[in-house]
Amino acid sequence: QNPKTSAIVKQLVAEGNAGELQKYFGSRMEFGTAGLRAAMGAGISHMNDLTIIQTTQGFCRYLEKNFSDLKKRGVVIGFDARAHLSSGGSSKRFARLAANTFISQGVPVYLFSDITPTPFVPYTVTHLKLCAGIMVTASHNPKQDNGYKVYWENGAQIISPHDKGISQAIEENQEPWPQAWDDKLIDSSLLLHDPYATVNKEYFKDIQKQCFHRNINKETNLKFVHTSVHGVGHKFVQLAFKAFDLSPPFAVPEQKDPDPEFPTVKYPNPEEGKGVLTLSFALAEKDGAKIILANDPDADRLAVAEKQESGEWKVFSGNELGALLGWWIFTCWKNNNRDTCAIKDVYMLSSTVSSKILRAIALKEGFHFEETLTGFKWMGNRAKQLMDQGKAVLFAFEEAIGYMCCPAVLDKDGVSAAVITAEMASYLATRNLSLSQQLKAVYDEYGFHITKASYFICHDPKVIQQLFDNLRNFDGKNTYPKSCGRFKVSGIRDLTTGYDSSQPDQKAILPTSKSSQMITFTFANGGVATMRTSGTEPKIKYYSELCAPPGNSDVEQLKKELDELVNALEKHFFQPEKNNLQRKTE
Repeated sequence: QNPKTSAIVKQLVAEGNAGELQKYFGSRMEFGTAGLRAAMGAGISHMNDLTIIQTTQGFCRYLEKNFSDLKKRGVVIGFDARAHLSSGGSSKRFARLAANTFISQGVPVYLFSDITPTPFVPYTVTHLKLCAGIMVTASHNPKQDNGYKVYWENGAQIISPHDKGISQAIEENQEPWPQAWDDKLIDSSLLLHDPYATVNKEYFKDIQKQCFHRNINKETNLKFVHTSVHGVGHKFVQLAFKAFDLSPPFAVPEQKDPDPEFPTVKYPNPEEGKGVLTLSFALAEKDGAKIILANDPDADRLAVAEKQESGEWKVFSGNELGALLGWWIFTCWKNNNRDTCAIKDVYMLSSTVSSKILRAIALKEGFHFEETLTGFKWMGNRAKQLMDQGKAVLFAFEEAIGYMCCPAVLDKDGVSAAVITAEMASYLATRNLSLSQQLKAVYDEYGFHITKASYFICHDPKVIQQLFDNLRNFDGKNTYPKSCGRFKVSGIRDLTTGYDSSQPDQKAILPTSKSSQMITFTFANGGVATMRTSGTEPKIKYYSELCAPPGNSDVEQLKKELDELVNALEKHFFQPEKNNLQRKTE
């Protein structure tokens, strides 16, 4: 019943454009553990009013089956600022249609009345003890995209088998229910609640438990620039600084207000490097700020840059900031916990493609480190399991600039990460140390961990399948490569098939998934490289790391060795020319 998408389809039918209609209606968007992520537009392969109604009807039926008290507890729904004029879709409209679906079935809905960071949804699920949460966002994807991200009652993103159960329920509930389109009905419903004011108050109260140096914060001369890259983060990072008694950061004026067109950047993704930070650098130079904090548009990720003595700007990788935050959060914990026995219940987590620096810190300091599969859905669920056993999960991170610094949110949170980074930098400034200098000190103490990650773009699933099949049948059937150029392979773990050469029974310990590709190679020189497909983008990603024991300070030699390993990986395993892969460009 959306006049815009309806008109698009009618026009294509009138033109007899079977090719486009096939694209729109050939296959339904797949509902996975990341929920939905697709372009906004007409047809069942896109995000639009109809597909949101169908998805929510399925999700509602699935929750009814799983929770006898759903009508007492309810769900929370949040949304970012995305909008798509040509199809009439927007995050707010999708959120209201989803709310209408639940309310029509007598389920209470806590619908945020305004845009909110993604982490506020998992926070609300936990804080109000709800059955589930939905966040309508496409995070840092291109402007035409939108998404539908789902949280379970434990406050973490869903994992299998919920994705399959919800997917099946969507298939069974495709015809819109009688009042599905009339979202105005919710405004007069007693089942509609607005958690905005409560959550804003409680969230900023909760993150203050991670504030350890209020006096330093009040007096620091360090200046910060913040950009929300046309997303939702501006107001919330300002409030976080206030909660920590820090002077507010300078906001990049051209990027501080939400704008679904993202006019000043090619991609609204701070992970893509210096291009996204051009305006931040200019403002920092003008105002004399040393540190830049950049959130992605839904404020669940954080990038950090620091001005070096040379005048150059260093943008920290996700692994480098993970090392700094891990060191900082453990140091704060240690200073506040004199009981040496308590350390046996302390945990930190990171994903398997992230740097193993936390493992090195844990080994030396005596706390526990665990790795999980890629993505915060795994770290959030594991953190909750550990917390339920009475353990303290201090920190979790992934190299894709995602950090969980506060146990009140079981997902990555760019708001708390921004203010905790600011407090860390302010504290280090009192010791005349920069973030870069402290990073070197961490590596000096726990061993250098040099990492390099990138990706190739490939829009043809057959090519991707062939590339990974070749690696599994490298020297004849069922044989993996024994070397990569001059680098000897000493171990292989394939989390698509479940093979791990390092285990006595050759079975991988981490869960396997046949639907995604992921192979990790360990090399005789101590290097590790993982190749995997992305769950949300047409990319084949790779992650590589070279770890040295403490005392090996020849960083340049380590970097050179890793560069050569990566070049060999690209040449022999990716074969970009043969496979017609497109390289990442700045």
